[in-house]
Amino acid sequence: MNPLPPLPALRAFEAVARLGSVVKAADALSVTHSAISHQLHALEDYLGLPLFERSGRKLVLTEDGRHYALQIRMALGDMAEATRMVRARPKPNEIKITTMPSFGLGWLIARLPDFQAHFPQYKLDIRANLGFDDLSSGQLDLAIRMGAGDWEGLKSELLMDDMLLVVAASNDPKAPKTAAEVKDARIIGTLEKWSSWSKAADLGDWSPNFALFCNDNNLAMQAVRLGQGVALTRLSIVFDALLAGELVAVGGVFAPHPNRYWLVWPPRLDGSVKLHHFMSWIKAQAEHSQQQMAAFVSGVSVSEPWQG
Repeated sequence: MNPLPPLPALRAFEAVARLGSVVKAADALSVTHSAISHQLHALEDYLGLPLFERSGRKLVLTEDGRHYALQIRMALGDMAEATRMVRARPKPNEIKITTMPSFGLGWLIARLPDFQAHFPQYKLDIRANLGFDDLSSGQLDLAIRMGAGDWEGLKSELLMDDMLLVVAASNDPKAPKTAAEVKDARIIGTLEKWSSWSKAADLGDWSPNFALFCNDNNLAMQAVRLGQGVALTRLSIVFDALLAGELVAVGGVFAPHPNRYWLVWPPRLDGSVKLHHFMSWIKAQAEHSQQQMAAFVSGVSVSEPWQG
């Protein structure tokens, strides 16, 4: 004998137990009242015990019914979540990517039209977050992260290096002009560490006191644009703004960032066509970006900001 009762009977029972009414359960499930009553009787016959005590039209759960309702509610919730997760898994014609918010806004978004022009068969889904949970569980395909590239249970491919610099709004009359003047400037703090930039700027082990702190680079850069101070940030995410003349690199001082950008994916994606397509595209974009940034740091004239 099949040990599981029919699903419609379980759904009807859970709805009546939760809502306390056949009428409300019928409305919630978009079926007739008689259909709900029929499912309840069928379930009780299947189990061989009453789930409700009936007094006229009033239904009250028996002790067995109360325990059963709790277990069924949890089981149906698990089934709904499992279904949601399966349906949310990327399809062959979808590429779901998670990226750091700052990199997504400052670098990736402007370049995505180029990918879609070359690979129009893919629907792109971009998520801004810092975790790996959705990647490991199969809800996302790829991640772009900074680090050492050694995330357990995941594969990674190096994309590019980055530089640290202090930026100010080009139209900010109070902005420091030299690296030494940064010490007296109003500084907007970010999660970036100042030690390597301070050494490159001949400031020794100096570290600033922040007038304002932002845990997201996008917030910090907006504050800089509004003339609220200067901030230490990554060249990759402000490069286009520097070329456009919106921001300036204070003192022309650059320092290597201690971490690198990586494309990260779960082993299940190995050998897939969409991984090959996206990886080949983004590595070419990263190589070109790396060359442009190196030229900019060296003082060589660079072309206009990325136009997509």
